[in-house]
Amino acid sequence: MAAMERVVIIGGGPGGYESALVASQLGAHVTVVDTDGLGGSAVLTDCVPSKTLIAAAELMTEVSRAEDIGLSLHDGPSEGIHVDLMQVNKRVKALAQAQSDDIESRLGRNGIAILRGRGRLDGPGRVVAELASGGTETLEADAVLLATGASPRTLPSAQPDGERILTWEQVYDLDETPTELIVVGSGVTGLEFASAYLALGIPVTLVSSRDRVLPGEDADAAGVLEDVVTRKGMTVLGRSRMQSVGREGNAVTVTLTDGRTVTGSHCILALGSVPNTEDLGLAGAGVEVDEGGFIRVDKVSRTSARGVYAAGDCTGVLMLASVAAMQGRIAMWHFLGDAVAPLDLRKVASNVFTAPEIATVGCSQRAIDDGDVVAESVTLALAGNPRAKMQGVSDGFVKLFCRPGTGTVVGGVVVGPRASELIHPVSIAVAESLTADDLAQAFTVYPSVSGSIAEAARRLHGV
Repeated sequence: MAAMERVVIIGGGPGGYESALVASQLGAHVTVVDTDGLGGSAVLTDCVPSKTLIAAAELMTEVSRAEDIGLSLHDGPSEGIHVDLMQVNKRVKALAQAQSDDIESRLGRNGIAILRGRGRLDGPGRVVAELASGGTETLEADAVLLATGASPRTLPSAQPDGERILTWEQVYDLDETPTELIVVGSGVTGLEFASAYLALGIPVTLVSSRDRVLPGEDADAAGVLEDVVTRKGMTVLGRSRMQSVGREGNAVTVTLTDGRTVTGSHCILALGSVPNTEDLGLAGAGVEVDEGGFIRVDKVSRTSARGVYAAGDCTGVLMLASVAAMQGRIAMWHFLGDAVAPLDLRKVASNVFTAPEIATVGCSQRAIDDGDVVAESVTLALAGNPRAKMQGVSDGFVKLFCRPGTGTVVGGVVVGPRASELIHPVSIAVAESLTADDLAQAFTVYPSVSGSIAEAARRLHGV
């Protein structure tokens, strides 16, 4: 590696700032051209804000179980707790900004230059930054990493106004609590917001074009979640495709393709994402994109242009902050000659932050059912777990998949409170090719919900 390789990163989200830290650590001169604030949408308008909102909803969920375990809260949970959504949103935005400031400080401590503005390629080895303060600055680079992220998808017939028809990035500016919320879209984003606002005491109608909610997740897990949210009062309109969304005064109406209408006070559009790849100079630099506008990359984050890498949502590989960060790290390890392993999506753990949460890692039940993966499975309901009983938890399960003969763990699903934490031992087992016996023989605390993971592994002994 040359003493001072020049690396320019366009975009300050997880793919951008994590790659900047690696490049700086390996001795490169690093400049980050950032438009919206360090941390990107993941920190400022997506992951951090939404999970902070969900944290408030989780507390409400805990409170709602108080009477089940013998606790009295004034006249009952619903009368004893009032949600001040404006105060919740104020905290959400403050925490997001604090996290962004922390990231900026860390980059500064590592000697990484930060330019405020919009960057674009001017050929493979040059970046032109249109500065927020005015003017432009041209940066010569030995390597460029594109980490420009993605934005909420909208439709001509469903345009957000930022007041009552909202994308998920706009919900934190609400100046009143919805009296009837409509969520269009039953994927991860739609379900997370629908579940959170339901827990906060807001009536929710979910418009889903599919047979079931969370069509991309484990079917058993999605079934548990749909049962829970409908039991708690959510109206789920399955096989109902949105045609348009309109507003008249303080009322929002969602018109379905079959002619039905749904009226509420507010509507959140959760229609997927589009990559932020326009006006980046991609064609002139020889960077290929797919039919959806996502940048094509290989497993070490290289684009079709020499010296140009890409990471995160703009690649469409797997829209998770953890994957974006890993893609960025891999790109810099590769470019700067450090030890590197290609991105392996089979080892990625993910989580749906609903109530209950759904965490997954490795191969899926669908892949097994379709014959793409040969594996045995076992499922244990949390209703039989002693710690879950103590906590008043009756919904959820642990599911493990392992190879017949070798017993190697190849995947798993956890549905329940804090599933995002409980999936970690399964994630380690998948990443390190541990067997079900290895997982079963590790000590767990008694009583603990994680004990169900070890018990599931024990039941896979000898398969």
